[in-house]
Amino acid sequence: MPDLREVLDAVVVGGGFAGLAVSGAMKAAGLHHLVFEKSRPCQTWMTQRWNSFRMNTPNVVTVMPSEVYSGPDPEGAMTRDDFVASVLAYAERQALPLESGVAVSSVEPDDRGCFAVHTSRGVVRTRNVVATTGNLNVPKRPALAARLPATVTQIDGSDYRSAGDLRPGAVLVVGCGNSGGQIAEDLALAGRQVFLATGRNGRVPRRYRGRDIILWLLETGRYDQPRSVQSGRPLLGATHTLSLGSLSALGITLLGRIAEVTAAGTLAIADDLATNAAYADTVSADIRREIDDYIARQGIDAEPAAVDPAESMPTRFPTPPIHELDLAAGGIATVIWSVGFTGDYRWLRVLGATDAAGQPAQSRCLSVPGVYFAGLDSLEALKSGTIMVAAAESRRIADHIAAQV
Repeated sequence: MPDLREVLDAVVVGGGFAGLAVSGAMKAAGLHHLVFEKSRPCQTWMTQRWNSFRMNTPNVVTVMPSEVYSGPDPEGAMTRDDFVASVLAYAERQALPLESGVAVSSVEPDDRGCFAVHTSRGVVRTRNVVATTGNLNVPKRPALAARLPATVTQIDGSDYRSAGDLRPGAVLVVGCGNSGGQIAEDLALAGRQVFLATGRNGRVPRRYRGRDIILWLLETGRYDQPRSVQSGRPLLGATHTLSLGSLSALGITLLGRIAEVTAAGTLAIADDLATNAAYADTVSADIRREIDDYIARQGIDAEPAAVDPAESMPTRFPTPPIHELDLAAGGIATVIWSVGFTGDYRWLRVLGATDAAGQPAQSRCLSVPGVYFAGLDSLEALKSGTIMVAAAESRRIADHIAAQV
């Protein structure tokens, strides 16, 4: 810890990949700073991912700023542990000023025109604060979750580790984005009976025309486009294509959106399963068509379009349609909520830095003077919240602070 009379150029709160990327850019810019992590670096990645989790981005772009992937499998997918190890190795190679085990309880303006950062080891003063704790660390649940029968165990997707950790019985997974779809598949492959409540989520194939889909989305500029507020993250398998068709082929019972919990304790299911499935198929078809057009315009010698088995699997709808689900009658012992996250920024006591809901008030990482955010999952771009924006965000923040200092 620095002398308490010293004023730092910046303090970074959060030691995940975003915080360490910002630190690397600040070090390169000659900024005197510290990174505070309340536990250990990348702790969220270790505590909020299931055992078989793999990154959704291919290895070649799952790298820290200034790093280049040189392994044997550029379009493979890192395991959770491999990703954490790669980030920690970056911090060590860069000799970043990381203070692990230092919790930040509050950040507030002081009487010197700077910020007082109250930590578990004392107060540090700084001209700038960069919040990199993320807005995906507090799982959401709908209000109706409180009305489910007490006999059913409820957990969040971030608490799921493996099928063997759950109570015997069927499992209802709510949400069909990346996490919900992949968790449902993990359970089904482990032999569990699974129900999957769907929503308005698109989907994309894992590979198309000889390349990983993420590489096409980056090259065509699709990943730089804003994300629609009306739809969630598209369903994407980490190592292979996932679709509602492929999931239903595993025996997973597909449902529409959970609309309500009835007085009898059963779930009222919206009649939108077919609409949700059609929307997912439309998104996939639109993206493949965009890639085809891009290949044609650029004259790229790409593989011909081939039929992905998971793409061609028809979605198996329950017969008759399920409009009401009795959890007890269905043998459902566990409900896993995978419907999104928010962030906890109660420690950031700077007027205007957060909005009425307590979430970051920022644009392109910049907030009120002296406050910055990095690593946010936002609507600004489809790739926001991923390691693919770490380099750009960290440079933007470091350059801005260096100009002020």
